Amino acid sequence: MAAMRNRPIPGSSGLVRAMSLLGDPVLHSACDPVTDFGPSLARLVEDMYATMYEAQGVGLAANQIGVPLRVFVYDCPDDEDVRHLGHLVNPTLVEADGITLRGPEGCLSLPGIEAGTPRFDHAVVEGVTVEGEPVRISGTGFFARCLQHECDHLDGTVYTDRLTGLRRARALRAARRAPWGRTG
Repeated sequence: MAAMRNRPIPGSSGLVRAMSLLGDPVLHSACDPVTDFGPSLARLVEDMYATMYEAQGVGLAANQIGVPLRVFVYDCPDDEDVRHLGHLVNPTLVEADGITLRGPEGCLSLPGIEAGTPRFDHAVVEGVTVEGEPVRISGTGFFARCLQHECDHLDGTVYTDRLTGLRRARALRAARRAPWGRTG
């Protein structure tokens, strides 16, 4: 733990950016792979942490702040209340298996709206850090849900796209009626 004290808190030097909301085209298109691993990528990740914390979220994809790149950050507990903190650049969901659970899911791009969304109970994501170092992240429960949710964002999928029937209709109606609503 002592080594952790010497590291800056993620997002502490970042700027809070405006959130893209449901209906914004950037949320509905696949993101581009990161090719420039320079200072602008490190700044983006810092800004993403700052924005996620300001919005009280557990994960944030770059396109949620209008940047169509394959990057996400997370600070998310699993079902055993173990904290998972990190970021992934150019992530790929390599495993999603186990039982499928329908659990409450929300999104910072749909503030105030939550719906029971089916997700696998186990997920593995591979990618790299801002320095280009390979990373493999494995999660279960709520953290697995977070990993799948953020990977979906980078593919242009919002969680409401995974809903069907009445759940989907209710969520989209709530989005249209929300003060920020402009579903497309």
